[in-house]
Amino acid sequence: MPEGKPAGVRCVQLREDLSCAIFGDPRRPKVCGGLQAMREMCGSGPPLVARAFALHYLQDLERITAPGV
Repeated sequence: MPEGKPAGVRCVQLREDLSCAIFGDPRRPKVCGGLQAMREMCGSGPPLVARAFALHYLQDLERITAPGV
């Protein structure tokens, strides 16, 4: 996304299985490569519960770091 990805918009490089299509590629944005997962981001419990928690955490992170917030 040449102009960046607005908060709440799905990344064009995100595959159906939620993996990154340009992982390891120099075109991958620095913000993506620089994000280091922490235990509190991942949630706990069954995989689907933990995954839902992690996605919600990332949405909140994206929202609170959006320009103008």
